[in-house]
Amino acid sequence: MTLALLYVAAAAAYAYAFASRRDLAGRVASAVLIAAALVHTFRIGMATVELGVPPLAGREGAIGGFVLMLAVTYLYVELSTAERAIGTFVTPLLAGLQLLVAGDAPSTASAAVLGEGRFLAFHVGALLAAYASFALAFVISLTYVLLFRELKTRTPGVFFSRLPPLQVLDRMNLRAVAAGWCLLTVGLVAGALWLADAQTSMPDDPRVAAMTALDPKILVAVSCWLLYSGQMAARRWANLSARRTAWLSALGFALVLLNFLPVAYFFSRSHNFV
Repeated sequence: MTLALLYVAAAAAYAYAFASRRDLAGRVASAVLIAAALVHTFRIGMATVELGVPPLAGREGAIGGFVLMLAVTYLYVELSTAERAIGTFVTPLLAGLQLLVAGDAPSTASAAVLGEGRFLAFHVGALLAAYASFALAFVISLTYVLLFRELKTRTPGVFFSRLPPLQVLDRMNLRAVAAGWCLLTVGLVAGALWLADAQTSMPDDPRVAAMTALDPKILVAVSCWLLYSGQMAARRWANLSARRTAWLSALGFALVLLNFLPVAYFFSRSHNFV
């Protein structure tokens, strides 16, 4: 619960900094989020030592790992661009997800799954990092749309005076999508390599037998890869507008959330351990 409260405090600090536009408040908000990320890293590190593998399986492991990777990804963007306004929209997502698993503990049984093969931990870690990048792209896209609407109606308001220019938001979105696409590609390849091993070493495992192109989680993951591939290709070669790029990022993240939560827990027979 302490970790969740740190993320809640970070969300409150960013909201105050956004409203007050005080530089000191922004620095405090960044410091609180950095503290939350450090505590989270320490917690995962201690669990890794105890379990022998990174605790990225199970509900607490998967959501907790996603939260940490999103926090680190956002902090990298903030520190490299000196733009804190996006944190106002990112930190509530971090706080909400961490509160969702605040009472859970790392599962020894589910975490042990990550030791079943050379590529599985790499597969899970890469996908969680990809989902974090896509989540950041979604938040950036949301702020782009909000600012665009203010400018279109010629009534500059709260977002105009606090958010980066549209061109900056567009570049940030494209970079986040590109990073997520690369990580998703790596994760899918690692998953395919693990499956090839598992079909030999665990041929009787029903989860392995269910891992086909028709499995809902695999199907949605591949659909995400195709959607983001199409988005980047259309932007590069078909002059897709920045606004439509933002909407595609939002659609892509909707697929990511669909795959990350309901599909994984209720529909997939092959990935019910994450």
